[in-house]
Amino acid sequence: MAVSNPKRVVVTGGGTFLGISIASALLAEGAEVTLILRPGNEKKLGPLASRVRWHVADMWDPASLRGRSRGHGVLIHTVGSMTADPARGLTYHRLNFLSARNAANMCISDGVPHMVLLSAASAPWINRQYVKAKREAEAYLRRVGIQSSVIRAPLTYVRGQQRPLFYQAISTLGAIPIVNLFGLRYVAPIPLDLAARGIARIALSPTHTRTIYTAVDLRRLNKREELQGTLPSMRAFDETLTEAPESPYAHLDEDTPFGWMPESGDKPSGGGVR
Repeated sequence: MAVSNPKRVVVTGGGTFLGISIASALLAEGAEVTLILRPGNEKKLGPLASRVRWHVADMWDPASLRGRSRGHGVLIHTVGSMTADPARGLTYHRLNFLSARNAANMCISDGVPHMVLLSAASAPWINRQYVKAKREAEAYLRRVGIQSSVIRAPLTYVRGQQRPLFYQAISTLGAIPIVNLFGLRYVAPIPLDLAARGIARIALSPTHTRTIYTAVDLRRLNKREELQGTLPSMRAFDETLTEAPESPYAHLDEDTPFGWMPESGDKPSGGGVR
């Protein structure tokens, strides 16, 4: 088995805007990046395809994942969805737990020593079943004993893009010290580039003394200029980001902020928790 390299990072959900943003942040930190893409998403990489390695695989098919992370020091798992469609077998459990379980098992079989799980902050505007499935994924990582960093991230947004007034107000209140006493700083939406840099820096840290990170940690891991948005974002490292996508808030019934859903024709995988 290839010796794992701590500067080599594999990212699941690589064809999503979040995955591309994290990949760009990793490149900016000097990492070697491998992306795992859903079939049919190759074209979404654009020019980034020449700067990273990538594989097409299905997060719900363990056989297609075998060997994809070999030789890497870290795996960042971004796959999941905030909404479900039980009629098609797309339950919160399958979308958010089973994909994480398969990612963890891939780490174990390929010898990847560290896994970063993009989990979710618990907030009144976030579906409870979605959060419950993420917590089950966290528990699985503890149960199998893999070294892990869990990031309980809030919603993200692209700087400068219009978003609902409610979320603007929550973000503003979350920045006020007195209001922070009520915990809004942990759940208030944060800029996508800020979250991506924080996740990348957690993944590449040589020491991991904590297992759970929040929005407060993601902010702390950004420099003052980065927090203020006065530095260029990751566009210098990824030409695919020259045009910002629609706001994730316009697609809360899809998977834009957090990963991908299986294709509509996919059938649910059996087995439940193992």
